[in-house]
Amino acid sequence: MAFCTFTNTKEIYYFMSLSKKDILEQANKACKNTLMETLNIEVVDYGEDFLVARMPVNSRVYQPDGVLHGGATAALAESVGSFASHIFIDTETFFVRGIEITANHLKSVTEGFVYAKATFIHKGRTTQLLDIRVTDDANNLISVCKLSTISLPKKQ
Repeated sequence: MAFCTFTNTKEIYYFMSLSKKDILEQANKACKNTLMETLNIEVVDYGEDFLVARMPVNSRVYQPDGVLHGGATAALAESVGSFASHIFIDTETFFVRGIEITANHLKSVTEGFVYAKATFIHKGRTTQLLDIRVTDDANNLISVCKLSTISLPKKQ
């Protein structure tokens, strides 16, 4: 699994020599000046078949009545799902776009963090389907989301 595109063997060896902490730092640097930075979304874990990000629950993401806004939850889910799709493609040749997201909100949250874990249901060459489970600090299920992404060729 790679968070960036490698153009030569030297880069591959460099990446393989990085610690998990260093890889996560690089992933989060890629989020500067984006919605992910605005919402304080941070990639916190990854594995062969998943990616996890977290977002603080505070007044920046509240509905007027003081609970986590469903749109912020959907933004977290789409961000982590699109990021997961992005890391599995050749970014020199392709780019990823979300094409559909659904979100079923099951429980309210007023404080702490919410965590979105994206796992692949389908990882095709052109389309990807991800299951994204959003939980709170106590591991309560907050939302269940599905995201479809598409990998499109860059114009040369």
